[in-house]
Amino acid sequence: MNPSMMPRTRASFSDVLPTLPLHDLARLAASADDAAIDRALASAPEKRDLGHLAALLSPRANVRLEELARASSALTQQRFGRTVHLYAPLYLSNECLTTCTYCGFAKDLQIRRRTLSTLESVREARALAAHGFRHLLLLTGEHKQATGIDFLCTHLEALRAFIPQLSLEVQVFEQHEYEQLVAAGCDGVVAYQETYDPARYAQVHLAGSKRRFGFRLDGPERAAAAGVRRLGIGALLGLHDDWRFEVLATVAHAQHLQRAAWRSELAVSVPRIRPSASGFQPRAIISDRDLAQIICAMRLLLPEAGIVSSSREEAGFRDRLIPLGVTHTSAGSHTEPGGYTEPGDADEQFEVNDTRSVEEVGAALRALGYDLVWKDWDAAMRQRTQHTLATPELVEA
Repeated sequence: MNPSMMPRTRASFSDVLPTLPLHDLARLAASADDAAIDRALASAPEKRDLGHLAALLSPRANVRLEELARASSALTQQRFGRTVHLYAPLYLSNECLTTCTYCGFAKDLQIRRRTLSTLESVREARALAAHGFRHLLLLTGEHKQATGIDFLCTHLEALRAFIPQLSLEVQVFEQHEYEQLVAAGCDGVVAYQETYDPARYAQVHLAGSKRRFGFRLDGPERAAAAGVRRLGIGALLGLHDDWRFEVLATVAHAQHLQRAAWRSELAVSVPRIRPSASGFQPRAIISDRDLAQIICAMRLLLPEAGIVSSSREEAGFRDRLIPLGVTHTSAGSHTEPGGYTEPGDADEQFEVNDTRSVEEVGAALRALGYDLVWKDWDAAMRQRTQHTLATPELVEA
């Protein structure tokens, strides 16, 4: 459908979420039979709904995982080809004023804190660029004084001179603040809701601005309204005792954003809790087979969305996930400020499980028959679109 003809969604997702029968759907997912799975698989991608997703997340569907994998793989190749977009996380700070019980950066933890200067972040980014990266995800803790808008704009402006794609995974902001970040060079915003259950959310967010459930939930919509081109969402699997509920809510959120923020690209992440200084123990264990099922089910419901796999997962398992529907992956990751050029000077947010070098990850992906995409956007594209140049020059892809 022509995007200009798509309906606008006026209600924000914080208004929509309470109206969704997610707990009923989660119960349906626990008992769906082969007939329900058959109906879900037989439906056209654009006709599948949350009821179909519930069937695809069922224990019975887990038994039929190979069948789901074939359908998911075929749909992914149809929409994305055999490509994988590579990015790297760059942690600018682990200072935080928020108490999240599961996070290695939580306010009260006695960890080594560090905030990078602009010169230090440029050094980190140049080290990553030397490995081929053209898309960096900049991360901080939630500390408005140390890492607020002015701090982020300064670092974005310094990095955009040689990094064409810059995304942020930081605290959420008001629309006018996102507009400042876009002007400074922000291309994407990642905002995990962590858990879509308001009661559970309150239990794991004890202090700080992140306690505002609805404000965080609507962050991606404010970012899109400000002109952010790329949105990322996800739930931290293991926080809630029912991972099927979280996946249903994540997909519902994704479908809402595809309608309400249709000008922005969307990617969905499927992170599992990893050990950190918090010592948090997951409420639910999501097995490797469960995670593979989640990715397949998400792809079958979200044929146009990117799916992200991070270095939280073990190397060989990450490689096996790629054909199932993953389109974006990190490589050679560090989760502490300064980790690429001065490792050991600060504590990490969580343990990385895939410790392969960038080159090793790239070689593994090529061996699977995939092309590596380091960059699929340049600010010049926006300028040329705005000015409607008659003879545009080629832009590196």
